[in-house]
Amino acid sequence: MTREEDIKKAVEVMRKGGVILYPTDTVWGIGCDATNAEAVAKVYAIKKRDDSKALICLVDSDVRLQRYIRNAPEVAWQVMELATKPTTVIFDNAVNLASNLVAEDGSIAMRITQEPFSKELCYRFQKPIVSTSANISGQPAAENYRDIDEELLNAVDYVCYSRRQEKQPHTPSSIIRIREDGQVEIIRK
Repeated sequence: MTREEDIKKAVEVMRKGGVILYPTDTVWGIGCDATNAEAVAKVYAIKKRDDSKALICLVDSDVRLQRYIRNAPEVAWQVMELATKPTTVIFDNAVNLASNLVAEDGSIAMRITQEPFSKELCYRFQKPIVSTSANISGQPAAENYRDIDEELLNAVDYVCYSRRQEKQPHTPSSIIRIREDGQVEIIRK
């Protein structure tokens, strides 16, 4: 299967409200349409995770990110531009996303991916994609396809073929909270 066919199939599944497993700019992720509350609920159920714990979303560009954040402070753009590794930013004032994805305080964790597969997937999908680590809550994140638990492989609607052969270390993103007033807090280095 070509990368293009793989992306096309993943997009098709997400447009129908399905859940996918896919390689990201960090670890393998469980993904779905971040604007579809039913799909987001499926991700929480698959991960066996309390839905009060927010999930990360991926987008392909700052232009797309701006459609889902109201009043992002200038410092957020500077942090993302200067980051030397994948960096997730928690923004205040999320808009146009599934209500069960947004934290109780109205915040959302988003990352602009630069990795070719996930960037193209986000671009083709034209909306944010949930990107939570491919593991049952409390277990180690799947750095590579071979690390994904069989239970997860059977629980999703589609497993991407791209990058399945990789056997190299991957780590989760840094997480930084940037408040609307520009206040910065490092959550995970």
